[in-house]
Amino acid sequence: MASHSRPPAPRVTVRRVHRTAVTLALASAASVPLFGAGAAQAEPRLSRAQVQAKVAELYREAEQATQAYDGAAQRADQESAAVDRLQDELARKTARLNAARDALGTVAAAQYRAGSLDPTLQLALGSAPQDYLEQAGMLHQLGTRQTAALADLAAQRRDIARTRGEAAGTLASLRSAQGQLAARRRTVQDTLAQAQALLASLRPVDRAAVAAADTAPAPSHGAAATRAATRTPLSGSPAAAAAAPSARAAAAVAFAYRALGLPYVWGATGPNAYDCSGLTQAAWRAAGVSLPRTTYTQIDAGARIPESRLRPGDLVFFYSGISHVGLYIGDGRMIHAPHPGAPVRVAPISEMPFAGATRPA
Repeated sequence: MASHSRPPAPRVTVRRVHRTAVTLALASAASVPLFGAGAAQAEPRLSRAQVQAKVAELYREAEQATQAYDGAAQRADQESAAVDRLQDELARKTARLNAARDALGTVAAAQYRAGSLDPTLQLALGSAPQDYLEQAGMLHQLGTRQTAALADLAAQRRDIARTRGEAAGTLASLRSAQGQLAARRRTVQDTLAQAQALLASLRPVDRAAVAAADTAPAPSHGAAATRAATRTPLSGSPAAAAAAPSARAAAAVAFAYRALGLPYVWGATGPNAYDCSGLTQAAWRAAGVSLPRTTYTQIDAGARIPESRLRPGDLVFFYSGISHVGLYIGDGRMIHAPHPGAPVRVAPISEMPFAGATRPA
């Protein structure tokens, strides 16, 4: 009988499997660019001009966030002061309440220890009815005073409850302001970190050029600015002070000149560093005028002035969001705190989009 054995299965060698895997891997790799090449194509190196433009945009965003931070910081300070005031008030009211309650308790304890006779029996046993009647009148007055004292005690308790409720509401508002402050701080820090990362991506020679441009005085534009640059020294402000519309404006200008060269630090109000609105606030504070903290509020802190009527000491604002401010010094120039890495300096007001001006009183 014939044998019907199954033919042996084909043998697949390890070498053949390896060859097939390599072929498939190469075919797959051909359709996907290498990581280095893909990354280079997706993110080409930016030129110095492109980096400067992007960094300038980030600085504007950071300045908007800084003004929001300054506003939140001011609100948090105000709420904190209000909480302190209410807590002090609550402590004083509680002390008065405790003193009144202790006084009433002392009177009640004394009456309890001394006891009292029935008024009819006192009259029957007394040798001088007139003395009894005088004592009865005094006791009645004492009872009336105690009743009034009790009513005052209840009123004090209600007042304390109201003050405690107000303090609790103000404390909640403070915590909200502190939360906003932390969020604003993160926004500023994140935006500035992006700017620093862009600057770090430049070649050392380009990075040095950007830093040199930030620390050098800004170029003047226009004939008036050129004339001013040749006749008004940056170390003093005699011409600007003489042209100021008031002694206070002259004092503010003089302060701004003394701040030249100090670093920009977001949220700073001096005396060793400033942000833009911190500088203008400090300058006018030195002149005896209290300005609000942010650009958004400073623009309403005085009479609006058209660009054609600017005088030294006026506040000049920039960008559609009113996110930057400087102190005008005449001849188309201002002193301002530009951005991180750029110190307080003189600059033409034409270097940014003009948004308005205010003359503080």
